[in-house]
Amino acid sequence: MEFPVLRLKPTRERAVKQGHPWIFAGALENLEGVTEPGQIVEVRSSDDNFLGYGTAHPRCTIAVRLFTREREELDERFFQRRLSSALRLRDVVLRGGHTNAYRLVNGEGDRLPGFIVDVYGDTAVVQCLTAGADRLKTALLQALIDVVPLRCVYERSGGAVRREEGLDDAQGCLWGELPPLPLEVCENDLRFCVDIVVGQKTGFFLDQRENRALARQLASGGVVLNAFAYTGAFAVYAAVGGARRIVSVESSPRAAALISRQWDLNQLSTDHEVIVEDVFTYLRNTSEMFDLLVLDPPALVKRRPELSRGTRAYYDLHTWALRRAKPEAWLLTFSCSQHVTLPWFAHTLERAAAVTGRVAQVVRTLGPGIDHPTLISHPEGSYLKGLLVRLQ
Repeated sequence: MEFPVLRLKPTRERAVKQGHPWIFAGALENLEGVTEPGQIVEVRSSDDNFLGYGTAHPRCTIAVRLFTREREELDERFFQRRLSSALRLRDVVLRGGHTNAYRLVNGEGDRLPGFIVDVYGDTAVVQCLTAGADRLKTALLQALIDVVPLRCVYERSGGAVRREEGLDDAQGCLWGELPPLPLEVCENDLRFCVDIVVGQKTGFFLDQRENRALARQLASGGVVLNAFAYTGAFAVYAAVGGARRIVSVESSPRAAALISRQWDLNQLSTDHEVIVEDVFTYLRNTSEMFDLLVLDPPALVKRRPELSRGTRAYYDLHTWALRRAKPEAWLLTFSCSQHVTLPWFAHTLERAAAVTGRVAQVVRTLGPGIDHPTLISHPEGSYLKGLLVRLQ
């Protein structure tokens, strides 16, 4: 295998040698020989030792994304090995047959930078987020068909990273026939409708599975607020957990309509009010008080320059939520913003507790389910963080 060779500067090798999968343009001696976005390259140290193969982009800050540190081809067999390893990890989720919706590939966390693969029953949804992933898509697709029993592979590639790499959005069937929509899937013996064509991301927030189960434990006999409800999955879990009343607030009429279908699918009779409104507006205007509040907003900080404004948004959200919490209420609060660290996020709650005069006991820090692994050497992959809080 002969590919363009990129060498690291002597002072910029440490992170790569410790396992970080990204190489920034400033860490390289040059990008000569890289003529096309997504081109496969060989990476070497300043003293010419082999470090791995990856894909490169000549015009992006992240110049190289490493796929392997071995001398191996990035072909269909490579992807078969990676996918088989990923599937063995997910066997913990799938064992027993109570869940058939899971994340199979979590980008760098599964040593496949730029790729996301979510599986919904016998349909897989693929996201190719970088030029390198786009170039290697055919090899991944064939390996996916070989490793996982599927009826359809559907692509939902889009987002800011893809635009930064000069790629248009891409959507449509890659293989097989798209089944009738919305799909019906099973999670922890509960049933959900998933729209993989027009829903957010790949259609369902699989990363919250274990946190939804926690909400089920906490909901018994209480009044529950499910803010930023989207598909209503947290509300379904709360209802099954014995909630007395649930209020789901969602700004999208389309998403709110899907919530009612989840209720029917699971034959639920719990008092459930779906309010189509901005959550911040609702919290300011309502007088209802809650025993359990679930705050799962979309990313309020999408880019690092938005950090100051986003921090204010999290502070405002926590302030109004605390004003609507009963004594000894539970709060499940989350941030899916990569640029917001857990300490920073917790500080917005600390400030909100101070201004509202509430005592906030952090019972547990939260994250995504076990099908969303991250590399210890790649902290940037830890995007979802949350807190389980008891409010006095």
